[in-house]
Amino acid sequence: MNIKEIKEILQNNPTPDQVNGLKTDERAGVQKLLSAYFKHLEEEAKEVLRFAAMLTFEKKYWQQGIKYVAGCDEAGRGPLAGPLVVAAVILPEDIFINGLNDSKKISATKRDILYTEVCAKALSITVNIVGPKDIDEHNIYQATKISMEKCLVNLKPYPQVALIDAMPERIDNMQIESLVHGDSRSASIAAASIIAKVTRDRIMIELDKQYPQYGFAGHKGYGSQKHMDAITDFGPTIWHRRSYEPIKSLCLKQDIGKGVDENILKTLK
Repeated sequence: MNIKEIKEILQNNPTPDQVNGLKTDERAGVQKLLSAYFKHLEEEAKEVLRFAAMLTFEKKYWQQGIKYVAGCDEAGRGPLAGPLVVAAVILPEDIFINGLNDSKKISATKRDILYTEVCAKALSITVNIVGPKDIDEHNIYQATKISMEKCLVNLKPYPQVALIDAMPERIDNMQIESLVHGDSRSASIAAASIIAKVTRDRIMIELDKQYPQYGFAGHKGYGSQKHMDAITDFGPTIWHRRSYEPIKSLCLKQDIGKGVDENILKTLK
């Protein structure tokens, strides 16, 4: 066999006999392919163990006969502009999603891939989008709590337990466990963080088309220098949070724009 044929064999679940046969092949190219193959197997095994550890909290409840355990997380508490997005996810007990982790630790390309996989494998997903007006009215902490409750109570089936990333909640007929750094400790919370982050980023990319001078697609509403300069030059939009500094100090400037096109959210489906 030539090197190309051997590479194809190793990429398509070779049998033990095939692998043992290749071990006796003295060609440097073959041994290099074998080394890469064994390294890949080792990385796969490590990922299986890592993911199993991320199901520790879910398994604790599954082993008690509690079938529906939800994870809940948000994206967008800190930015000066754009919505807060909260998501809740229920995963099945036989779940495995390669690379699932805290959305902040993953590239945008990988988040998009994981978003699709979570949507395909989750038992249930809810998303709640909170605009700047509600954030300013309730404050970001209360807006987050209200939104998390909405997401959790609207899951179908209704979760018996909810794992939440570092937020206290009290919901009727639902046990709540708040986990510090939960998005890197719980697969369910990590899945919710992916859904929330990707949804919010897509909204900000759409808003960038309406307000290109602000650079929303790049900084996603956070206080980068480009963003701050644009606010100084053009004033805040309706998507800026009036209760946040330095927006609060700039609110005397005239707002621009007529708001987001109603078709924006439709493009995110």
